[in-house]
Amino acid sequence: MALQELKSKLDQLSPVKVQFVAKVIEALSNPPQVSIKKGTWITRSADWIEYFGLALSLHHGTTTEPLDRTMFETVFRNACTSINWKVDEPGSPTRRFVDLEVQAGNEPKRRISLKSTSAKNLSETRVHISKLTEAAWIQDLRRAQERRNQTLSLFNDYTNAVDAIVMLRAFREGNNIPHRYQLIEIPTAIFEPVQEAPVEIFRNDAPVIVCDMRGNTVARVAIDRSDAKITIRSILLSACVVHAEWLT
Repeated sequence: MALQELKSKLDQLSPVKVQFVAKVIEALSNPPQVSIKKGTWITRSADWIEYFGLALSLHHGTTTEPLDRTMFETVFRNACTSINWKVDEPGSPTRRFVDLEVQAGNEPKRRISLKSTSAKNLSETRVHISKLTEAAWIQDLRRAQERRNQTLSLFNDYTNAVDAIVMLRAFREGNNIPHRYQLIEIPTAIFEPVQEAPVEIFRNDAPVIVCDMRGNTVARVAIDRSDAKITIRSILLSACVVHAEWLT
């Protein structure tokens, strides 16, 4: 829209609408400060980073609540389409594991699971995924070997379906507006050690699989029988890619 056309439309707005537009403009004119890791598939586009930061500004122009997972997916998709990256149509809520597929320019297509968190006291060195996926079967299986087989099959399916987990972490104090957002990418390769988990681990009603890679514990996979879900604890942040951080 040309500037003159925009001015013409503004002249037609009621005082209340002008006040609302002014609030939006104020939010957009004060975007968060951003720091990026250069050379990642996301940060190679300055426009993507700018769009996402503006979306955060606009979001917090009207609310103190962190950007939740649903809104995160919407903003992520819109940032991609704004620069003509290829993104598939939003999938069915029943589509297993994958939230979106995106092709950034000439990059390979990526199948992504999107997560977000605004939990209190987020760690600076470790990442937590409260629910990687559901695991209703854990409540029915009683034999250790059955639990192991089902767990290995699940993670085999997951890693074949998902290339990476992209998570937005909102750091906040109390109920205030988050003072920092961190966009990270968790490689599904951290789950490779699950396939070597011994059957003894699964004798426990709530088995925990330690994922070690190159001498470091990079994550702990917990099968939560009470909530019938898979939780990933203590993911080593240094095993992830921190694409960008925004100071709001």
